[in-house]
Amino acid sequence: MKAVLKNYHQSPRKVRLLADLVRGKDVRKALDLLSFANKRAAGPFAALLRSALANAKAAGSDADGLVVKKVAVDAGTAFKRFMPRARGSASTINRRSSTVTLELAEQEAKK
Repeated sequence: MKAVLKNYHQSPRKVRLLADLVRGKDVRKALDLLSFANKRAAGPFAALLRSALANAKAAGSDADGLVVKKVAVDAGTAFKRFMPRARGSASTINRRSSTVTLELAEQEAKK
């Protein structure tokens, strides 16, 4: 029950804020948290979570007992741009992107 979002054009540092928010939560609760999160990445992150949920349903898992087991936000490709500076020099601007990997698992029974 995995889903991957590749080359999302936002810095991994900003996307990791949402990853920390939903890690370890129930899927329904995580979707509720993302719907009220005031971040640009909340929409694509929620779509990724719904995609992983659909993958789990297709594999035959029960949607109610799933939790967000693992979320990894890694650096994707970076667009390199240049900004003119004084005296004929230039400095680089890296427009970063993220690769988000989300994994769902069955909730373990509490003892």
